[in-house]
Amino acid sequence: MTGMKRFIPFMKSDPVVAVVRLQGVIASGGRGGALNDAALAPVIEKAFRKGKPAAVALQINSPGGSPAQSSLIAARIRRLADEKEIPVFAFVEDVAASGGYWLAVAADEIWTDQNSVVGSIGVISAGFGFQDFIARYGIERRVHTAGNSKSLLDPFQAEKPEDVARLKDLQEQIHGTFIDHVKTRRGNKLADRDLFTGEIWVGQKAIDDGLTDGIGHLVPKMKERFGDKVRFARYGVRRSFWNRIGAQVIDDVSATLEERAMYARYGL
Repeated sequence: MTGMKRFIPFMKSDPVVAVVRLQGVIASGGRGGALNDAALAPVIEKAFRKGKPAAVALQINSPGGSPAQSSLIAARIRRLADEKEIPVFAFVEDVAASGGYWLAVAADEIWTDQNSVVGSIGVISAGFGFQDFIARYGIERRVHTAGNSKSLLDPFQAEKPEDVARLKDLQEQIHGTFIDHVKTRRGNKLADRDLFTGEIWVGQKAIDDGLTDGIGHLVPKMKERFGDKVRFARYGVRRSFWNRIGAQVIDDVSATLEERAMYARYGL
C-alpha cells in the first residue's frame, strides 16, 4: 500500500529521509574511497532533489583531510538545504574530527553515539626532512626556481625559519575560516570557552560544550521526529567496477595506509 500512495491523488505519502553516507578521508582527486566535492556533488544534489524528502541525514565517519574539500562539500549541503528548505541532521559514527566535523557542522543538528569522537578544530601539516640522509650518501640536491618562495619547505633542504613562519600564517588563515564556520553554524550553543585548540571530545562532553546536540542514532531519531512510517532513501558514491575488483591496487594501498594513520590519531 505504501508504494501505491505515490500514484493515488490526494493520498498523503509517508515521509522520506534521504540518507547520505560520508565515510573516509576528505581529499581531492580520484583516489579510491576519498570524499571530495566532485565525487559527492551528484550524490548530494540527488538526495536533496529526488522525491521531496522531509529531511536529509548525513551519516558521518571521517577523520578529516582537505580543508578546501571540506568547505566545498559543506557549502553545497548548506546551499541546497536553504534553497529547498529541507532540514539536515548529522549522525556521527566513530569520528567526525577536523574536516569531518566541518561536514557535521553543515547540519542543523548533530547527533552522536556515546563513544563518538568529535572536534579537532585546528589545522595540521606534517612531513619529513631528508637533508641529512642524502648528505650521508653523497647525493646532491639540485633545485632551480624563479620566485623566492617556490621551494617552500623543501624536505631535502634544512628547514628555514621564514618558511615555517609562512606556513603558520597560512594555517592561521585556514583555522580562522574553520572557526568562523563553526561559530556561524553552532552560534550560542557553544560553551563560553576556547573550543578551537584542536582538542577532541567524546559523547556527553561534546554535548556539554555545545559541539553536538545529543546522543541519538539515525533510525530511531528520525522515527521520533517524523513518525514510525518514515522511509529511508540511501545515497552514496558508487565505486567503479575496476575499483571494486581491485584495480589501482598501489593507489588503494597508499590511500588505505594514509586513512588508517588519520583514524589512528583519534585512537580508532
